[in-house]
Amino acid sequence: MRKERSTNAMNEAAIVRGCGMAYTLSVLGGRWKPAILFRLLQGRMRYSELLRAVEGVSERMLVAQLREMEADGLVRRIVYAEVPPRVEYELTEKGMSAEQVIESMSDWGNLNRPD
Repeated sequence: MRKERSTNAMNEAAIVRGCGMAYTLSVLGGRWKPAILFRLLQGRMRYSELLRAVEGVSERMLVAQLREMEADGLVRRIVYAEVPPRVEYELTEKGMSAEQVIESMSDWGNLNRPD
């Protein structure tokens, strides 16, 4: 955690506000977000399905990434009032609008990653 008023945090915020690429990378970037978004492009998924589909992600990290994406308006969390509780996630309209970017990143990575 770093302080919101630190020079580092203020510099990052200024870059994200002023550059579309920086904003995109801050919202879509990281180790797990692209994989989660790629899976959700296929449609609504239960939490347990996502956990199995994103190989290597821990429960704690999946929850943290889903919360960040929900706060950024990319993912919608749907809670069903039943026993046992059921939670599903789906992409919002904003999340769906990133489909072309996510698929392009995947294609580029497949073409350029070392064997």
